[in-house]
Amino acid sequence: MKQSMANRGLYIGTGAGLILFALVGLLPGSLIGGIVGLKIAGLIFGSPVQSMLIARVLVALSMVAGVLGAAFVFVVGTGVAGWLVGTVIDTLRAREATTAEALESSKK
Repeated sequence: MKQSMANRGLYIGTGAGLILFALVGLLPGSLIGGIVGLKIAGLIFGSPVQSMLIARVLVALSMVAGVLGAAFVFVVGTGVAGWLVGTVIDTLRAREATTAEALESSKK
């Protein structure tokens, strides 16, 4: 079964996004999520956040949300970019094949 270049581009882009996320996005996503969690906990429980269990859980959940958000941006963004490049390549190949068929039919 022959895959189109759009599918190949999607797989290549998604793989590149996973690698980029592991190298560049994991730590900043956790950091930004933690800062947002501290801000939310500060608004709910008071500015110097005490070490209550609920505040810690809130910060941990926001860190996980930050990591998942960064993963979504990296993986989906590069996947869509790879799919677009593959679609352009498929379109150019189809146009080239159509032009070649038209030239052959005009010679007959």
